[in-house]
Amino acid sequence: MDGLLAGDMALVTGAANGIGRATATALAAEGARVLLADVNAEAGEAAAAALRAAGRDARFVAADLAQPGAAEALWDAALAALGRVSILVHAASPRRQETETALEVTPEQWQRMVGVNLEGGFRLGQLAGRHMRDTAAQGPRGRILLVTSLHADSPRNLPHYSASKAGMTMVMKELARALGPHGIRVNAIAPGAIAGGGFQANPALAAKIALGRLGAPEDVARAAVGLLAERFSAYVTGTTVVVDGGLSLHNWIAPA
Repeated sequence: MDGLLAGDMALVTGAANGIGRATATALAAEGARVLLADVNAEAGEAAAAALRAAGRDARFVAADLAQPGAAEALWDAALAALGRVSILVHAASPRRQETETALEVTPEQWQRMVGVNLEGGFRLGQLAGRHMRDTAAQGPRGRILLVTSLHADSPRNLPHYSASKAGMTMVMKELARALGPHGIRVNAIAPGAIAGGGFQANPALAAKIALGRLGAPEDVARAAVGLLAERFSAYVTGTTVVVDGGLSLHNWIAPA
């Protein structure tokens, strides 16, 4: 039986590990051809190879979205590899430490974070949107998904990360407005405390989560499939789906 995304061609950034890799894996399992992109070439190649070993159609391309012109080069590589892109998932984000506060973060850390998250997300979204608009008659309607964060709504000692994720939320909304008339859906997914990838979770944090556990990348990936699948979300655009197990419900005033 065909999967939910049979016939789709997907570009997933940040796909070497964590949420990006889990999402690429989930898309491929639902029938999409997938191009994985990441700055970590060794891990990215291994992720693509693992998918191929499982019978999936997957390739890898190295990309450092912090570099000038990298988004354009990646987009050209995606078109060369896939022919047409009907799904873009932007999950790439530099690693960070909770000690990088507003008084400690360096200009270099700021530029890299904003370059990958916000600038990379906008430029890829713009390129994908134009392409999806112009190729709408050639296959499945286009969909764009930006991976943001709970940090987009509240300060959490990571000003460069929080600011870039907040900006990505507005980029998502602007793209959704511009592309909606062309039948192209644009949404965001905001993970909570997801172990692995760029976030090194303290297990003690589970006590503050309503569902009583840290999240796994697969939790986010499954929600991403639901947002991208026309069967479930054909009338959903311009919104952020929070996948945090109830972490955002935590009341810091309440007694232990």
